[in-house]
Amino acid sequence: MTASGIYVYGIVGRSHPLPAAAVGVGEPPATVRLLPADDLAVVVSAAHPGLRARRRDLMAHQGLLMTLAEAGPVLPMRFGMVAPDEATVLAGIAAHHSEHVAVLERLDSRVEMNIKITPVQDNLAALIREDPLVRRIREETRRHPSYEANVRLGEAVASGLRRRATAAAAGLTAELAGIADDMRPGPDVEGCVLNVSFLMPRREEGRFRGVAERFAADHDDRLELRVTGPLPCYSFVAPEPVPARA
Repeated sequence: MTASGIYVYGIVGRSHPLPAAAVGVGEPPATVRLLPADDLAVVVSAAHPGLRARRRDLMAHQGLLMTLAEAGPVLPMRFGMVAPDEATVLAGIAAHHSEHVAVLERLDSRVEMNIKITPVQDNLAALIREDPLVRRIREETRRHPSYEANVRLGEAVASGLRRRATAAAAGLTAELAGIADDMRPGPDVEGCVLNVSFLMPRREEGRFRGVAERFAADHDDRLELRVTGPLPCYSFVAPEPVPARA
């Protein structure tokens, strides 16, 4: 299939090693190469028409970035960024060269870890004991049952569970901030009361997980917690380090 532009994975230092037999997205997987840009290099491959966000390609993109990060800092691009040609990529690098160098220095030996928290949905008894508003609406619904009353009670319960989980989650972010170099809120995720990413030294991953796991165990009546990582440091770089289209 005819190539259609340059697929951009990320930016590294000029001397950054490329994994042996590195391949990227596409079917068959595209051969990955380094495009030199002064003392930097851009990790690229040929792009092909019809590329879609299939799980196989998403995993190939992220897997390559994580492998690269094991050998040194990587300024990652999000999946699906394609530039029309090499000249466009190189012009973008030159225009923001000092910023790219500064970001790579900051990301050296660091990873991104993500925390998502959702409310526990099956602890109604504790909620009724603790929340006077939910308790009052439940009593009113029992005295005057109706469809509307049930809807109101359901909404009150959902809001109450979110409040309990949100209040508990505040303690975790404060504790993890002491381990991390930086933290950034993520986009709203349906059902989540917290979605936040942390930039942290790679050597602290075990400590980070231990704190999160202990917190989840201590608050398992209020929240469910999911740790994802290590990840490429997407949340701590500019959204488009080089001119490209998604």
